[in-house]
Amino acid sequence: MKTWMKIAPVAIAAIFVLPGCGHKEEAAPGPAGAAAAGGGDVIRIGHVAPLSGGDSHLGKDNENGARLAADEINAAGGVKVGDKTYRVEILGEDDKADPREGTLAAQKLVDAGVIAVVGHLNSGCSIPASKIYHDANIAQISPSSTAIKYTDQGFKTTFRVVANDRQQGTAMANYAIDVFKAKSVAIVDDRTAYGQGLVDVVAQVVKEHGINVVAREYTDNKASDFNAILTKIRATRPDVIIYGGMDDTAGPMAKQIHQLGVKSPLLSGDGACSPEFINLAGDGAEMLTCSRAGEAVEKLPRGAQFMSRYKAKFGSDVQIYAPYSYDAVYVIADAVHRAGTLDRAAVTAAVATTDFDGLTGRIAFDAKGDLKNGAISIFKVQGGKLTYVSTSR
Repeated sequence: MKTWMKIAPVAIAAIFVLPGCGHKEEAAPGPAGAAAAGGGDVIRIGHVAPLSGGDSHLGKDNENGARLAADEINAAGGVKVGDKTYRVEILGEDDKADPREGTLAAQKLVDAGVIAVVGHLNSGCSIPASKIYHDANIAQISPSSTAIKYTDQGFKTTFRVVANDRQQGTAMANYAIDVFKAKSVAIVDDRTAYGQGLVDVVAQVVKEHGINVVAREYTDNKASDFNAILTKIRATRPDVIIYGGMDDTAGPMAKQIHQLGVKSPLLSGDGACSPEFINLAGDGAEMLTCSRAGEAVEKLPRGAQFMSRYKAKFGSDVQIYAPYSYDAVYVIADAVHRAGTLDRAAVTAAVATTDFDGLTGRIAFDAKGDLKNGAISIFKVQGGKLTYVSTSR
């Protein structure tokens, strides 16, 4: 297992070249090697996430993580490929959490000559965009897309550095059964690939355990008024309400659950498991228990250092998946070095054989591109903060 990557920039000559030790070369052949504006050669890595709209705070969090990794790699001297060295440049695109915009952003990055892509944030964008990357032999590493379908398509270019919704949905269902002692649940989703896919797994697992699904309701990812749905759910008196969707809808939903006097706890997935949920939910925030498809950053050996440097650089706290987009950039840099070339197909093949000790833990992929031994963490809102509860694998 490789152990060269540390949370702080380090001088490992095999991969990163110390400042002052490199020398200027001619531009490398292939789409990713080109002269940078300030001189020298660059490896262009794409990043795609919603940078506008209701999920923009999460998208910017992911992009910040990727940019922090690139800055650290460059500060350590860049990436060594054969006898040449390269700076890492992040090309960012805004997919607005919209599948059509996601495919347009993907094509723009392909045309711009990126060697690999970190993204997308939302499964609903990652899935349609994955065909474009596949056709261009470009590795796509999502730091946050958890839908099972994403890696079930048979593409050799799709990877993720978080657990999938089969693991996350099972963990949520087990928590409802084992901790909440639920005998009945109400389930709501936002009809996105992520939201629906996650709670479909939850519904399957709770039914297998004999738990009664007393309501199965649907909304959409632009909704803000949930009173009609929640009034119907209130009449069924569920032990737990389970929601599949993002924080920009989960927050208002929790506020309205509280206003209707519903006492059932709210259980949701990683899309709602953010500080922004607390801001949006108001007095309803304390009802939330949520999962994240990865280890809690505060429990990582170098997590505190990462959070400190992230805040110093960007002036804000980590939302959810910045550590995973950070690791995705390092995985790509490692793959480029091991491939010894900027050929996209060779880099993709190297990503598939990754065995890497990252900030978030060991990163290795199975035949589908799923993270091996992915973690699921559980949090509760207590005292106005997300509080870590437990981790399962």
